[in-house]
Amino acid sequence: MTIIESAKMNNLDPQAYLTDLFRRVHDHKINRIDELLPWNWRPLAQ
Repeated sequence: MTIIESAKMNNLDPQAYLTDLFRRVHDHKINRIDELLPWNWRPLAQ
């Protein structure tokens, strides 16, 4: 599975997911990286 297909399988918009993921991953704590997986991901509150 690709990350895009994983996002689709979790009813996420792949473009929105990847955009948010790339914005957050650089300063996200490594021990909490599982929060960014498609099945755990939640967009940041605006």
